[in-house]
Amino acid sequence: MAGDLLPRARILIADDETAVARSLARLLDANGYDVELASDGKQAACLAKQTNFDVIVSDIQMPGLNGIELLRMVRDRDLDVPVVLMTGDPKVETAVNALELGALQYLLKPINLDELCKIIEKAVLLHRMARARREAMTLLGNLQAREGEKATLKAGFERALNGLWTAFQPILHGSDRSIFGYEALLRTNEPSLPNPPAVLRAAEQLERLHDLGRCIRRHTALTFQQAPADTLLFINLDPYDLLDADLYDAKAPLSRIAQRTVLEITERAALDPMSDVRQRMVELRRLGFRIALDDLGAGYAGLNSFVLLEPEFVKLDMTLVRNVHQFPVKQKLIRSMASVCQELGITVIAEGVETMAEYEAILPLGCNLVQGYLFARPGPPFPQLALDQSLVPAQGFEPRLEDSKSSVLPLDDAGKQKRPIAEAFRRENENLLVSSRHHAPWPPGCCRKTARVRSPPGPQGAVGLLR
Repeated sequence: MAGDLLPRARILIADDETAVARSLARLLDANGYDVELASDGKQAACLAKQTNFDVIVSDIQMPGLNGIELLRMVRDRDLDVPVVLMTGDPKVETAVNALELGALQYLLKPINLDELCKIIEKAVLLHRMARARREAMTLLGNLQAREGEKATLKAGFERALNGLWTAFQPILHGSDRSIFGYEALLRTNEPSLPNPPAVLRAAEQLERLHDLGRCIRRHTALTFQQAPADTLLFINLDPYDLLDADLYDAKAPLSRIAQRTVLEITERAALDPMSDVRQRMVELRRLGFRIALDDLGAGYAGLNSFVLLEPEFVKLDMTLVRNVHQFPVKQKLIRSMASVCQELGITVIAEGVETMAEYEAILPLGCNLVQGYLFARPGPPFPQLALDQSLVPAQGFEPRLEDSKSSVLPLDDAGKQKRPIAEAFRRENENLLVSSRHHAPWPPGCCRKTARVRSPPGPQGAVGLLR
């Protein structure tokens, strides 16, 4: 039970089952907690961004934004708050994701209320201890100035670099599900830095982001030599990585396979402060790299990223793809985005495809390529496809865009892809911005992540390579 001498702890409950949520709220209120309710993951994400909760309790199966995605967004801005996940449909993949993202508990429905109260009481105590520790360190001096802790962090970071390995997730042709390429994802065996956000946070505190980026790119390039010869490597970058001279070194390991490499730059990051983005894109293309705009639809940088990057590929944010078959507004947005991309010669990738219903709904909208758990989870090089290849697309499917193998246009002398900059781009751009503002199926800003690990990183982070 919440202590009488301390401020009432604030608990956020996210569950689309109204009766369950209200029952839990009454119980926790009777035990001395202040409780706020969210009927879905998107509302919970907005509340978590606005309020510092002591504990977050969330169902996993929710429309729009599920519990795992909510946990990922919470972890991007707060590594301390305890998150308790509940589910009536336990799966290995959600349990693994919960563990990787640092969930405190993974509970099965129906919930034992006495057990839940004990867990929340413990979670509140843990959170207050973590918060008190940070406040004490602030009073004693800058956290990074404490040499003992910094030495421990440095040692753990060195072990993380030594234990670094790359997981890969296939990207498939939408029409026949043949493998087009692989996205590289950061993994490490270091227990003190158990997930990519922790590694990136340590690198930022130690001022070694470039060291981490170079290590990842070198290791990924060497590992990708084992990949099938006709596949491409997709590797994530943050704008901060664009400032690293090693990225432009023709002798660097990744540069040696530049003709097979696509550099993903997230739309969640702001490119405007970097004055020479276009020139840097020219230099990268001269080395042979191609560019992908990642997380289109997340809403941070807007379509201005098209102008700065002029990408060869666009990856739709997974929040657009989730349950797309149930939301006509999402279908309209994706079709509009794909139409703009088609006129600009850009290949569209739909990521986060998890069900056959999403897969069949996304194909007619103009997406050339697909990626997601439906086909394969990230794994050691190189994971086998999970989807039964005897399955066929929905009857009557006719792709609107040409096969992505033929949609990559040749490069001009400056190393930039030749493409028609159509008048329709401005028209579709304006229409799409209006649609996104007034008809998007999530509140503005709910899916936004910070540009770099500093505050803290989004899934692509300072050097990317995580999900």
